Amino acid sequence: MKLRFALPLLALAAACSPDAPPPEPRAARAPGEVLADDIPVAHTPPGGYGPSFPAPVLATCTEPLAPGAPDLRGVWKTLRAEREGVPVPEGEYIRHYVERIEQCGNRIVDMGGGTISDARADGTLENGVHDVSVFDYETPIHVVASYEDGVFVLRPALLFGQTISWLKVTRQLDADGHMIWTRPDRGLVITLERIGGPTDGYTRTDGLRATGGPEPGEPRWRYMMRTLWGFFTA
Repeated sequence: MKLRFALPLLALAAACSPDAPPPEPRAARAPGEVLADDIPVAHTPPGGYGPSFPAPVLATCTEPLAPGAPDLRGVWKTLRAEREGVPVPEGEYIRHYVERIEQCGNRIVDMGGGTISDARADGTLENGVHDVSVFDYETPIHVVASYEDGVFVLRPALLFGQTISWLKVTRQLDADGHMIWTRPDRGLVITLERIGGPTDGYTRTDGLRATGGPEPGEPRWRYMMRTLWGFFTA
């Protein structure tokens, strides 16, 4: 046997020998360390969570944010909203929208509109959002989450779990520290201001909620898209 083949075999035999040293153990956790994997995935309760945010999900997590993740942690409230460049009227639901975002590692939990979206922003369907639509709190939704160049991106999983690159919802910070939320299904661009931290509570008092019906002047094709991919409102 030539030497170039014999050496790898000898190394393999040595590794399998009962006298071979044991593999190096994994680094011990620091006292009190809590990883995202340690916390069960949260889901929307039947009928939605109501006017008040549920208890925080990732409050005990100590894992640092994943590289490239924008820091969106906190309670966010709509500052202004535009639909195709036109300001949204004061009485519409989105003008009074409030959501809370928690992050830990590459995990992100977004509570808004009565639903809970809990995912790993790793670009896989397996670790994406598997929950219900904000329109009826019953229709299943499946969404792929990712961090792309400092932007939090959500794409609906279509037939056979496929996604379309341009069909997405994004959240990112602007130079003023506001969060810019884009929803191309309805031509919406919403600017939100941070009004609290990721463990703070909030109770809505306006009585408004997302609805599955068409909004004033909304084209039928857009309403159908909005209904099909209901996660855009969550």
